[in-house]
Amino acid sequence: MKGILGRKLGMTQVFTEEGQVVPVTVIEAGPCVVLQKREQAVDGYEAIQVGFADQKANRATKAEKGHAAKAGTAPKRFVREFRGVDLSAYEVGQQLKADVFAAGEVVDVIGVSKGKGYAGPIKRHNQHRGPMAHGSKYHRGVGSLGAIAPNRTFKGQTMAGRMGGERVTVQNLEVVRVDADKNILLIKGSVPGPKNSYVTVRSAIKAND
Repeated sequence: MKGILGRKLGMTQVFTEEGQVVPVTVIEAGPCVVLQKREQAVDGYEAIQVGFADQKANRATKAEKGHAAKAGTAPKRFVREFRGVDLSAYEVGQQLKADVFAAGEVVDVIGVSKGKGYAGPIKRHNQHRGPMAHGSKYHRGVGSLGAIAPNRTFKGQTMAGRMGGERVTVQNLEVVRVDADKNILLIKGSVPGPKNSYVTVRSAIKAND
């Protein structure tokens, strides 16, 4: 298992040697800094804590500044942990760049989906609409909420509400290209989140399934 943090820059397309067009997401992956090593004897599990994107000094707490100082770096805006790694391959303060991945590898990308605000059942749950004729009293409203007998609406009923803004993982995406000089990853397909949002890229956990 290996991973890196980054920022989604947008989407574009590249061409293969056969002339086929491939849609890709451009991710600025790193440079990241290893802030801490979690050890079984101390923390109860093994992981590395990684930070990405410097935070303004006046927005960081005293604890965050002290924690980052141990790694010889500035406080980070985006901090995540990666489990299942070989701790001996990492040191506190070590920099991770986009070349931790190579073209052809399969990865999972985790991000926060775009917030859509308050949405109706058709947009939020893909429900069917009613007839749009003039005599219809039911166009885009919610349908049946259940039988009469229970005298209540069951939990989990698909209704209108806030949509998006959720943690989403897209699995088994292929790394098309890696630009180590610019710390850029081109990943096939789309990843969650708007432009300039932070994402986590890790080795695919179901690549061999």
